[in-house]
Amino acid sequence: MQRPADHPEIPPRRIGVILVNLGTPDAPTSAAVRGYLKQFLSDRRVVEISPLIWQPILRGIILNTRPKKSAANYAKVWTDRGSPLAVVTADQADALQKHFGDAVYFSAAMRYGNPSIASELEKAKAAGCGRILIAPLYPQYSGATTATVFDEVARVMADMRWQPALRLLPPYYDDPVHIDALAKSVGEALERLPFVPDAIVASFHGMPERTLHLGDPYHCQCQKTARLLSEKLGRELVVTFQSRFGRAKWLEPATDSTLERLARQGKRKVAIFAPGFSADCLETLEELAIQGKESFLHAGGTDFAYIPCLNDSSEGIDMLEALIRRELAGWTNL
Repeated sequence: MQRPADHPEIPPRRIGVILVNLGTPDAPTSAAVRGYLKQFLSDRRVVEISPLIWQPILRGIILNTRPKKSAANYAKVWTDRGSPLAVVTADQADALQKHFGDAVYFSAAMRYGNPSIASELEKAKAAGCGRILIAPLYPQYSGATTATVFDEVARVMADMRWQPALRLLPPYYDDPVHIDALAKSVGEALERLPFVPDAIVASFHGMPERTLHLGDPYHCQCQKTARLLSEKLGRELVVTFQSRFGRAKWLEPATDSTLERLARQGKRKVAIFAPGFSADCLETLEELAIQGKESFLHAGGTDFAYIPCLNDSSEGIDMLEALIRRELAGWTNL
């Protein structure tokens, strides 16, 4: 049947893949950070406190004090292309696009900030994607990360009359392709160091301890990632949790205090990496590589090395390609 002359253009059918990471401000300025933090810290999966209690604290104290300090920290790691997290995630999407070709449409989105999940879903639909894989780039599952991506996708889809079919990339904390990629990346980085570490620290993002007791599997999945990686490397790892916020008790041991303790105990040479992050960002480049180094050396350490995340390295892209091809099975024969 011939299409009517006035029928709108229909793009070729394609499969869509949207890589999703946490988020970032649009600029290293107080105003941009304030807007980002307002969105991020208003998510009830991130801060599980009644809004009646939390919102006055957020709007009256935090958003008036924290943005200036955070903006200064972002400025330390900002690149000519923008925020490291947004740049790396976009580069991962571009690299995967080359691996898969035009039959699969790739894009990158931020859960908080830009490019948004809503905008990237609309772009994928406009590109002819009737089937879309949402790929949160969090190896370990947490309600405050993975689940909130699904929440936002559902919110956006609720306003769509013509909804695409969806699949969701599951956590890959113990997947052999993930462990192998980490082991290769970390192992090669350790071999290149000009010193032999007395301790190797695996720093994961922290969560309030109550999330563990409420049933969040994050802590257990972090421990399993570290155990499997330690076995693969043949090296003992010191597992820590970073980025504490507020007065609540958080998962322990804390990264900052552990670095200081190691130095005082005579562990003068340390290497640290972040196996819970798929891309380098403020928490790795500033909190670990800059602040962590300063606190370790100040406590008596002599040698410190931060090992980058997988990012868009060949190991990282090969891993993501393997995970994504597996999830697209049945949708495409690529």
